[in-house]
Amino acid sequence: MAEIVIRNLRKEFGAFTAVQGSSFTIADGEFFMLLGPSGCGKTTTLRMIAGLEIPTSGEILIDGEEVSRRPASQRDIAMVFQMFALYPHLNVRKNIAYPLVSQGVAKTEVASRVAEVARILRIEHLLDKGVGGLSGGDRQRVALGRAIVRRPKAFMMDEPLGALDAEFRETMAEELRALHDRMGATTVYVTHDQLEAMQMGDKIVVMNHGVVEQFGKPQEIYDHPATLFVADFIGSPSMNTLRFEGVAQAGATDVTLGAARISVPQLQETASTQSLVLGVRPEHITLGETGDLPAQVLATEYLGTTQIITLETAFGPLKARAPSGQPARVGETLGLSFTAPKLTLFDGATGRALRSAANAGVHHG
Repeated sequence: MAEIVIRNLRKEFGAFTAVQGSSFTIADGEFFMLLGPSGCGKTTTLRMIAGLEIPTSGEILIDGEEVSRRPASQRDIAMVFQMFALYPHLNVRKNIAYPLVSQGVAKTEVASRVAEVARILRIEHLLDKGVGGLSGGDRQRVALGRAIVRRPKAFMMDEPLGALDAEFRETMAEELRALHDRMGATTVYVTHDQLEAMQMGDKIVVMNHGVVEQFGKPQEIYDHPATLFVADFIGSPSMNTLRFEGVAQAGATDVTLGAARISVPQLQETASTQSLVLGVRPEHITLGETGDLPAQVLATEYLGTTQIITLETAFGPLKARAPSGQPARVGETLGLSFTAPKLTLFDGATGRALRSAANAGVHHG
C-alpha cells in the first residue's frame, strides 16, 4: 500500500495549462476522489500520478520516493479505465491473468491469484466465458480483477462507472467501496459526479480550471465550502447564495441584509470588500409566518418525505428543503430563518469563504 504526496504539480500542453500547481496528500489506504467538471484537470492529475503523463513541474512521491520522471512500469500502480480496455479475443480468466503472465509469474501462482480475485469479485462462474457477451457491470468486474490481481501499491480509476446506467452505477459504487474496505488499498478515483464522490470517498479534491479549490472529508466540503464554486458544485440542490452589500469584520457574529440582521458563525477575518455573499444549504432554512427574511413562494417540488420550495427574496432566489407536510402555497409570503452555525460568508469579489469559527480548519486549494 502507499501514501501519495503531490507537491506543486503543474502540467502544460503548449500554451494551455491543464493543472496549475496542485498540492495534496493521499493517505495510505485512503479512497481518494478527484472531483470536478469536464476539463478541470482531474484526469490529467490522475495520469501524472500513474506515469502516463510527465509533469511540467512539481513532485509526486509514492511511499516517500520521488517518481514524477519514472515510467508507469516502475510505479507499481494499476489503472482502471471507463471503457474497460479488455482483450476481446481472450476469455475472462485470461484477461485477468494477462498482467501476471506478461511478467512471467509461475502458472500455479497465476491460477491461485486469478481464483482469489474471482472469488472477491464474485465472478467465478464467468471465468471461462468470452468478454464480448458480458454485461457492462460484469465487464467492469473483469477490468477490476485484472488490476487487483497484480497487488499493486495503488489503484487509479478514471470514471470507471461512467459507461453504466444510473441504477447499476449505484450498485457498482457500493461494491467498489466494499471491495476497497476489504482490501485496504490506496485508491485514487476520478469522477464528475458529486453524489458518487460524496458516497464513496474518504477525502475529496474539488478541481476547477486546473486549480484545487478545496480538499477534505465529504462532510467538511459539504458543510463548509471554501469557495463559491464548491458551494455551487456540491449538493443537490446546491448551496443558496444571497448577494448583498455590507460590512464583515473580524469578531462579528451577524451581518445586515436590508432590514434583517442575520446571525453567522463568529468571523475570524475582515472582508476586503463590501461585496458579500451569504451561503446557506436548503436544509438549514426554516419557514414560518415570521422570520428574519421575507420571501415569496415561487414553486414547490414534492420528493416524498421532503419537498423543495423555491422562493424569491430581495437578494435573489433560493431553495429550501422542508418536510412534505409544511404548508407552502405559490404566491404567499413566508418568513425565513437560518441555522446560524451552518452559514458561510463569502467575499463576493474573490469568491473565497471568510474564515469563521465554523470553518477554521477547512483546507483551501
